[in-house]
Amino acid sequence: MVASNSAPQKSGENRFLRWINLRKGEGQRTFWMFTAYSATSSGLMWLEACSVDRFLSEFGAANLPVIYITSAGLKILLGMLYSWLQTFLPLRSVIIWIALLLAAPLPFFSLGLSESAEAQIGSFYIVQITIFAMQLWLEASHVLNDLNASITANQLFNIREIKRTYPLISSGILVADVFGGFSLPWVLRQFPRDQAVPSVLLLAFGLMVFGAIVLFGLSLANRQAFPTARRRREDNNAEHSPPRLQGQMKSYMQLLQIFFSLAQVFLLLVEFQFLTQLGKDSGLASQIVGGEVAGFLGLFNGALGICELAMQWMFSSRVLDRMGVFTSIMLLPIVVMSLTGISMTGMIPVFYGVLALRFLYELLHYTLLSGSVPFLFYSVPDHIRNQEQAKVRSIAEPISTAVTGLILMGLVKLSMNGIGVAEQTLSFSLMIAAAIVWLWTIGALKKEYLNLLVLNAGRGQLSTSEVDLKALRQKTIDTLEKPGTEEDKRACIEFLSEIDGRNSGEVLAPLLSRLSPELQYKSIEVMLKHPNPAYLNPVKSLCAQRPAPEVMAVALRYIWLTEESASFSELRHYLKPNHPSIVRATAASLILRQGTMSEKAEATYVLHSMLTSKQVQDRVIGCRALGGAVHLQGLRLWLKPYVSKLVKDPSFEVRAATLEAIAATRSEEFYRYLMVGLYHRPTREAAKSALVSLEDTALNNLIRLVDDVERPLLVRTEAMSAIGQIGTPEALDLLISRLTTSWGVPRRALLRILLKVPNEKGIDAVAEQLGRVGIEQLIEQELMFIGQVYAASMDLILERIRCDETMLLRSALETLPADSLERIFLLMKFLYPIGSIRVAEYNLQSESKSAIAQGLEILDSTLDINSKRALLGVLDRELPIDKLQSLSSLVPYTPMQPSERLNHLLELRHFISDWALACCFHLAKRAHWNISPDAIRSGLRHPRGYVREAALSYIATQFPQKLGLVLQGFQNERNPIVAAQVQEMMKKLGMRPPAQHPEALPRLKTES
Repeated sequence: MVASNSAPQKSGENRFLRWINLRKGEGQRTFWMFTAYSATSSGLMWLEACSVDRFLSEFGAANLPVIYITSAGLKILLGMLYSWLQTFLPLRSVIIWIALLLAAPLPFFSLGLSESAEAQIGSFYIVQITIFAMQLWLEASHVLNDLNASITANQLFNIREIKRTYPLISSGILVADVFGGFSLPWVLRQFPRDQAVPSVLLLAFGLMVFGAIVLFGLSLANRQAFPTARRRREDNNAEHSPPRLQGQMKSYMQLLQIFFSLAQVFLLLVEFQFLTQLGKDSGLASQIVGGEVAGFLGLFNGALGICELAMQWMFSSRVLDRMGVFTSIMLLPIVVMSLTGISMTGMIPVFYGVLALRFLYELLHYTLLSGSVPFLFYSVPDHIRNQEQAKVRSIAEPISTAVTGLILMGLVKLSMNGIGVAEQTLSFSLMIAAAIVWLWTIGALKKEYLNLLVLNAGRGQLSTSEVDLKALRQKTIDTLEKPGTEEDKRACIEFLSEIDGRNSGEVLAPLLSRLSPELQYKSIEVMLKHPNPAYLNPVKSLCAQRPAPEVMAVALRYIWLTEESASFSELRHYLKPNHPSIVRATAASLILRQGTMSEKAEATYVLHSMLTSKQVQDRVIGCRALGGAVHLQGLRLWLKPYVSKLVKDPSFEVRAATLEAIAATRSEEFYRYLMVGLYHRPTREAAKSALVSLEDTALNNLIRLVDDVERPLLVRTEAMSAIGQIGTPEALDLLISRLTTSWGVPRRALLRILLKVPNEKGIDAVAEQLGRVGIEQLIEQELMFIGQVYAASMDLILERIRCDETMLLRSALETLPADSLERIFLLMKFLYPIGSIRVAEYNLQSESKSAIAQGLEILDSTLDINSKRALLGVLDRELPIDKLQSLSSLVPYTPMQPSERLNHLLELRHFISDWALACCFHLAKRAHWNISPDAIRSGLRHPRGYVREAALSYIATQFPQKLGLVLQGFQNERNPIVAAQVQEMMKKLGMRPPAQHPEALPRLKTES
């Protein structure tokens, strides 16, 4: 009954997780992280409202520049403190202490603002100092809170999880605006007027401490996600320092620095204007809520928070997708210029204009701009991306804050009585000028971003909404017209094909006559994917110039496949012997599509002459022409007599072209030749390419080959690779379903193939089917196997069994942990950034102790799996007994007798290598140990010949009376070594091969 109730509940939970775009295992961590961030941000929101209220009443908005300048230094110091603490404390402790540090000053602020404190100390200045310190701490604490939250989230979630979870977590600050904003006026009314602010500060302190407690519990429950070691204070490996940015990358990074600096400048300018007007019209603001300015700010932040939540959850992604990132963020300076201009004209009161400006700017800043940050850093190489983002946050923003503070301070000094009308007009003019500079910066960013993408055209992860297609076309034209390498221009054409293939002819067709033959061929090939009659004239003009034969052939194909009124009789002219073979073959293949009976007969004769030509090149071209004739039933029947000869052609090039023709014509009766082609190195790539072109049609044949353990492992691996290159959901499902049942080299091959599927489709498919839990289970399985191997190496020592077979088995076992670790690193690439795992793996393979330590530190900072400590212990320790101790939580070590340990290894026969299995039989034979019947039967049926040979040798020694019955099952043995062994054993026994093959192997019983 309990189970029946829990099942619907679990199903409902899974539906809810899918609705909010989370996967199994992510919901709990996301909820508690969201709770901690919301609680801390709510406390900071109350601190902000109270601080601004008292600061405006005590100092006025004119003194805000002093806060901006001073806070810049404080932000840098706190950033340095964050890094410094990590050199002395584990990261988990640093996160908790920083969360508590954010809340720590609030009780002192409350005490400093209370009347009792002023009476006891006897100084009015204590209140002013407290108010100044509150505003200063507020400016710095927001950055520290965001930094703490982002670092914690990065530790709790891997790079793929955080794309789904962080938008939900980051909306905690918006929820804090709503909750804290609307609740603050009510909370203020619950206390006497003179004690309202100190009391709210204590409540804010409680909220922030609650957030720290939630963080503590979350980090305790997920302690494996946090590195326990302190961060290294020095890096002895200079080669791992990030390279200096050069050329366009350096220019792009400089523009990014300017962009984010201006974003921070506007955030401060808008805030300054808002608080200045609020200080002037505080009576109006107070009348709106019937209370203090703090109440008005609470109501304002609450309304803003609701709109930000609605914008974040419902509109932001759609706006970014439809308008494009750069166009979307241009809305911010446009809003600033529009509303500032309206305020300057006096069409509406300045207070309402600035109020609307603050509302709209923050709405767009914390939704569109915040959502665009990952995209803006996309073109930055992975190995320096985090460093550059850190520079922007910890250096560019504080410096821009200080500069803005100095400018505003100079503006204030112009008037002894604060900000007057002239100064207000001047500040508005400065904002409009800065907005124009910001617009120019965004335009320059857009241009440089496009340049980087064109130069690195292989990245291929953009949608058309993210790139200005008009600018992309113009950039392609400039690249193709200007001097440059053929490789760059080819990459540019391929990039255009990927991003805007449907309209690629608009760019490429007018340039055809000015390109090299290789680029002409590539351009028309790209245009053929989306043929358009509008571009026929440039192609026909190119044909009239008698281009290279390959270009002529592809141009003919474009013309006669695009022009509806094209007369196929004109193609007969190109069938004449005076034309190059490739042109004749192309014309023949086109006529076979839609020509008349007489025209088809003539085309057939041309192809027949080419397929039977003595020239290898003619036969190759003829085979390829068949592939361009589409899979017509008549053509397949005509092709049938030629295939058996062509697949045995002396030229491997002809064989490969024949395989391509079989796939192109969908000749199912010849698919067996494609499978045979995988066995021979010269035709392997062609056969695999042909099978991939068949897509799901080839899956049944390929998966049968993959599952046939008696086939060569290399051929099975090539079949797996073909399935991975097909890449359809059905193909990936077949590979993933075999991931959990395979072991050793096949599993390693499967993992590598899935990782290579383009656009991380293989990674996403594994995450969808197995989930994080499934991948972790595979990692733990590998670690448990390592533990079993080390346990065997402890029990099977030479001192206990002195023979060569012991050394052979120990040598075979020594390679197994390294194989398992290789598979573990492959599995970790499904959970974490591939670059980080690759660097860690490279360092751990070094002989340098400092490099190994750095590799361990990278893993310690990256991993958050339950078996993290066990894995790091295996990688860090040197002796097997120490490694066993590290694995004790997964595989408790119990010493065994050597014979017992050997039988235990044979129980793991599906996991150990084939050679190690054969060594087990050889050692058992030498030591005269008994082996379980199941292990013997498995050895006799093993697909590897040397394992069957070892099993037969063991039976001949241990059970000579059973050998005759066993040998009857080997009468059709295909392995020559095993067959020779069987013949020799039969001779010794005086046996002849039996007439009939027994149905099953006899059951063997061990003797005590």
